[in-house]
Amino acid sequence: QVQLVESGGGLVQAGASLRLSCAASTRTFSNYNMVWFRQAPGKDREFVAAINWSGSSTYYADFVKGRFGISRDNTKNTVYLQMNSLKPEDTAVYYCAAGARRGVPLGRIMAYDYWGQGTQVTVSS
Repeated sequence: QVQLVESGGGLVQAGASLRLSCAASTRTFSNYNMVWFRQAPGKDREFVAAINWSGSSTYYADFVKGRFGISRDNTKNTVYLQMNSLKPEDTAVYYCAAGARRGVPLGRIMAYDYWGQGTQVTVSS
């Protein structure tokens, strides 16, 4: 069992930056691919960014390319999402998740078995 705890959300103005963190309670963190999804009110959960187990590969949704960066520190069991140039449409609850399934694209929800409770990000115009 892996427990994930997100932090770093908040209320910011458009154009500001935030860094989200997701701490994992597992001794085998480096075995897991990690991802950030988000869900806005009334919308489906959508893929934001993913990073493979070693950190050598990253993947982004088109709408965050050039603005967001995902990274991980396997010595701290933590994955990060650096969000720059935030827009009001980035307002959502952001969830991190962990998964070790092979053969499933990292942008798919089914690739992940463990989810955090989410952290709210609100961007005002």
